[in-house]
Amino acid sequence: MSDHASSAHAPGAMSPTAIAVADAARLLSAASGYSVTPEQIQADIDAGAPTNLDGTINLVRYAGWLVKEMSARGD
Repeated sequence: MSDHASSAHAPGAMSPTAIAVADAARLLSAASGYSVTPEQIQADIDAGAPTNLDGTINLVRYAGWLVKEMSARGD
């Protein structure tokens, strides 16, 4: 097994397809350089952003939803 494959299952590793709101906020803040709060993500969820059945977020689906929303607003 390669190092990459074994690290994908490391304890504490986050899955981009099922990440908690608070973890998503921390990850998006670190990756973007902008402050993203759990409350901002929760507001998006309340406005219709997709979630998994367990309340986690699939970052790819969430990003797609954000692009769609920005496009609808003309951003």
